[in-house]
Amino acid sequence: MEHEADVIVVGARAAGAATAMLLARAGASVVLVDREKPGADTLSTHALMRGGVLQLHRWGLLDQVVAAGTPAIRTTVFHYASSDVEVAIKPTGGVDALYAPRRTVLDPILVAAAATAGVQVQYGSRVVALLREQGRIAGVATHVGGGAERELRARVVVGADGRHSTIARLVEAPTTTEASHTSAFTYGYFAGLDAVGYEWAYRPEGTAGFIPTNDGLTCVFAGHLPSRVGRGGPSVLQELLDCASSAMGARLRAAALASPVRTFTGEPGWLRRPYGPGWALVGDAGSWKDPISAHGLTDALRDAELVADAIGAELANPGCGTEPYRHYERTRDRLTLPILESADEVAAMEWDEARIIELLRRLNAAMTEEVELVVGLDDPGRSSPSPARHVLASAG
Repeated sequence: MEHEADVIVVGARAAGAATAMLLARAGASVVLVDREKPGADTLSTHALMRGGVLQLHRWGLLDQVVAAGTPAIRTTVFHYASSDVEVAIKPTGGVDALYAPRRTVLDPILVAAAATAGVQVQYGSRVVALLREQGRIAGVATHVGGGAERELRARVVVGADGRHSTIARLVEAPTTTEASHTSAFTYGYFAGLDAVGYEWAYRPEGTAGFIPTNDGLTCVFAGHLPSRVGRGGPSVLQELLDCASSAMGARLRAAALASPVRTFTGEPGWLRRPYGPGWALVGDAGSWKDPISAHGLTDALRDAELVADAIGAELANPGCGTEPYRHYERTRDRLTLPILESADEVAAMEWDEARIIELLRRLNAAMTEEVELVVGLDDPGRSSPSPARHVLASAG
């Protein structure tokens, strides 16, 4: 059977573009398809934690994020009912700040890096079916503009097409873990807001955050139970922010709204089995957490490398079985479950100040382990080598 590519990646957002880029840099032939137009925005907190910034630095892309005017975040402030706690960002792994690039900035940088590595990028291509051969997924059928249908064949198809993933639905990927609670959020972008860095506010009456980003704007969000957030909007955003932190609420009143206010109405977190014969899932397609964790984007960049590692192993040695993918799933779950479970409890909005501080400490411990993993990806002696070793070693 002839293949148009070694790998087809469906979804040209952060997880998909990063996965395609890594595989192409390793020598694989990759097609990246997306149903949307280039540069479209998407629902996202877009706050990168340490692990995500480290990935961009390792891949040689952080300078482009900075050059796009993304402000450096060097402090995080936690606003509780009885106190404010400021934490300085310490240099680690070659980076000394955090960043929160708009998705209209980050996603195009990743797609351009993928294209530079040799990825064929096809926008306006909607997957409508999967091709199957001898019990494996063998490619995709897509509708291109005007309704024309095209078949693309590959050894592996990667679903990086979000929490409502078409690929996950078509392969019937099983849910392995499911959260019980969800928050809802309403958010917008404001000018003239003097945020000092990441600012998070936690009270049972409301949660909120300030995230400085591109163009001198600050993403402001506020959340609670879906029944309270409702359809959101500017008045609900202001009301919830006042409840989460009266000082932050006062600062918001002095700022100017520079965008529509959007609302996420809620969806409990979950993990899906991220692989099967001829297919894999990455990003929100396989791992979705309540946005209160502000960790989805960082997870997407981490898991892009983990799944590229697994795919690289299979391309180099088709008889290797499922162990590389099982390693991907085990590693993903070990790092993600503490975040998913803590976010689930936060989303229930039944905690007091002592408990929320304990939950945030758990989140921090999980993120510390994640950073250790990312730093270790450059260790030549690590047990799961990079995809470049798998693919290039097989080539000669």
